[in-house]
Amino acid sequence: MLFDMDGTLLDSEQVWDIGLRELAREYGGELSDPARLAMVGGDMESSMAILHADLDQPWRDAETSAAWLVRRMAELFKTELRWRPGARELLKAVHDAGIPAALVTNTGRALVEIAIEVIGRHWFQAVVCGDEVSAGKPDPEPYLMAARLLGVPAEACVAIEDSPVGVTSALAAGAAVIAVPHDAAVAPRRGVHLVDSLTTVDLDLLATLTERAVPTP
Repeated sequence: MLFDMDGTLLDSEQVWDIGLRELAREYGGELSDPARLAMVGGDMESSMAILHADLDQPWRDAETSAAWLVRRMAELFKTELRWRPGARELLKAVHDAGIPAALVTNTGRALVEIAIEVIGRHWFQAVVCGDEVSAGKPDPEPYLMAARLLGVPAEACVAIEDSPVGVTSALAAGAAVIAVPHDAAVAPRRGVHLVDSLTTVDLDLLATLTERAVPTP
C-alpha cells in the first residue's frame, strides 16, 4: 500500500492554504484561487514558481520563498493537522492485516517528520519525501522508490491519492490507484477507482484492485 499524505491522510491542504496565502501577503499581494488550485499535489519548486508568477514577481528567489514557507508550515503543522475521514481506520486495517505500507509525499522531510508524529510512524515500513527524489510527483519516481523500499513491484501496489498530480505519478509508476478527491477534482481515468471518502475503502476493495493489476498467470 502506498499512501499520499496531504489531502489524503491529513486535511493538510487547508493548512498549506493558510501558509501560502500568508506568504503572498508577505510579498504585498494576494494568491488567486486558480493559482492555489494549480499547486495542489505539486512539489515545492513548482508551487513557488506558480506563486511568483501569480503575484507578477517572477524575479523572486524560489529557495528564499520556500524557506519562509517551511518555517511557517512547521508552526502550523504542530497545531492544525487533522485526519481525513476514514484515513486512520484504513491505516489500522492495512497494518493489522500485515500489508506493507509506505508514505509517499511531495512534502519535504522536515515537515513530514512533524506530520508523521500525528499520523504515527508505526503504520509505515518506508517514507518517501519530496526532497529525497530527483523528480517529485507527477513524475513516477516517488512511487517507484516507495515500492522498491517495500521490496514489491509497483504493479502489485495500490496507491491512494487525492490530486490529479498524485494520480498521474502513481499511474505512471504502474500502481492501481484509489482517488479520493479533496480540493482538486480528479477526472475518471483507466486504472483509477474514484471514491467520495476513505470510509468506503476496505481490505476487500484493495484486494480486488491488486488482483486486477496483477492477473494470475
